[in-house]
Amino acid sequence: MRYQMIPKSRIGVLIGKDGETRESIEKSTGVKLTIDSESGEVEIDDTNADPFLALKAEDVVKAIGRGFSPKRAFRLFEEDVIMEIIDLKDYYGKRENRIRIARGRIIGTNGKARRTIEDFTGTYISVFGNTVAIIGSYEGMEIARKSIEMILQGSKHSTIYRFLAEKRREMKFSSLDSY
Repeated sequence: MRYQMIPKSRIGVLIGKDGETRESIEKSTGVKLTIDSESGEVEIDDTNADPFLALKAEDVVKAIGRGFSPKRAFRLFEEDVIMEIIDLKDYYGKRENRIRIARGRIIGTNGKARRTIEDFTGTYISVFGNTVAIIGSYEGMEIARKSIEMILQGSKHSTIYRFLAEKRREMKFSSLDSY
């Protein structure tokens, strides 16, 4: 039995239209989800499920709770796809104004910064509450995390874009070397 807390505002997304999302998670993993809409607690009953798939189900529930759409969260069922959560309070403590500014800088004007990081790294990024969640492959995750950390440390967006372009070049050359 596993438990996961998600914000009340995300419960509807976890259940989905006519329970589709919940059913899809249950069928894919063999777990049974019990959702308490009052508290936001999700009980994941994994007694009849593969332990690895139960962990994946927990990650998908957590991803939906962190602001991802079910379609993006279901990417976690793929092999070599992981999720990482960065807590902005680790960087700024309880300074709400600094956290608000950091969220804005990560998203960028009209979502440009987030979209650029996603495109260069092949990851999905969700900025929700005081957290930034990233879903992607190990390689893409490492580069996306570093980019976000650079933004949180105050680097300019142009510096981030240059860093991403350099990493993309390195990845192309390393894939050519393997032949």
